[in-house]
Amino acid sequence: MTKRGWRDLDESDVRVRPNRRNSRPRSKQRPGHSDALVGMVVAVDRGRWTCAVDGDPRQQVVAMRAKELGRTPVVIGDRVWLVGDTSGEPDTLARIVRVEERTSVLRRTADDTDPYERVVVANAEQLVIVSSLWDPPPRSGFIDRCLVAAYAGGLTPVLCLTKADLAAPEDWISGYAELGISVLTTRLDAEPTELRAALDGRVSALVGHSGVGKSTLVNRLVPDAERAIGRVSEVGKGRHTSTSAVAMAMPEDIGGWVVDTPGIRSFGLAHVTASDLVDSFEDLAAAAEECPPNCGHLGGTEDPDCHLDTFVAEEGHEAQLNSLRRLLRSRAGRDE
Repeated sequence: MTKRGWRDLDESDVRVRPNRRNSRPRSKQRPGHSDALVGMVVAVDRGRWTCAVDGDPRQQVVAMRAKELGRTPVVIGDRVWLVGDTSGEPDTLARIVRVEERTSVLRRTADDTDPYERVVVANAEQLVIVSSLWDPPPRSGFIDRCLVAAYAGGLTPVLCLTKADLAAPEDWISGYAELGISVLTTRLDAEPTELRAALDGRVSALVGHSGVGKSTLVNRLVPDAERAIGRVSEVGKGRHTSTSAVAMAMPEDIGGWVVDTPGIRSFGLAHVTASDLVDSFEDLAAAAEECPPNCGHLGGTEDPDCHLDTFVAEEGHEAQLNSLRRLLRSRAGRDE
């Protein structure tokens, strides 16, 4: 018998190993999920997302992230597509198959050198910066940094000064007047009527240091706040800490959502560039394009050729430029 090489084999000699899994070839085409429901993520706990279907707090389902999403981040406030068991019954689990494009993002880093940015809330319309007037005293550096994050992320900032019954707020109100933001005050001995009106019908994220009275405000704004947090705890089998945000629906006669974020010690801005901040000031953004390369827009000896000085001298908007430079210094860790 002669020994044949591979080139000498005919088709009858070639055997094909059967597919053990007996599966069809993979296709890049993915399901359209035309029957998916749209929900808003209101809580996250260890790989499980609680979602309010159509933004209705009375219809909530627990979901997992579908394999096709890979490691796509899903955070509080995200609008997602839900398939599978969307009944919301106990021990049922839906699947998140798509995350819609975000309209705003609140990000922060642990500090100004941390390359890892954390997305705290998505799609919020407002960032309510809660700061107490007394014990602990307000910190302008923290407030300014929150303002930077709000402008860079597309949120409208609102400053809420608590404990106005213990200290006068006038100096702080005038100090932020040139920034053109809403400044509200609350008292321990009165209902937060003004703040409640500002939140009406909107998705608002609350941020502040521990001890400033943020939890007290949340309990007054959302009467069943503790019950809402309890429902989130059930998802994680009784575990709920202040390390994650949670969205709670305002009473029906008011509307909107309050996103309670955990108390934080620092607000890193490593993810925010000077250009991000300048773009938030519409009257100055176009003029800033005439600045020399790598201009920090701070003026003075640091940026003597900054075109914004010339623009303001000719066109005005001095208050806006002062506000911008104040926030730029805060972003650079050089708070006044």
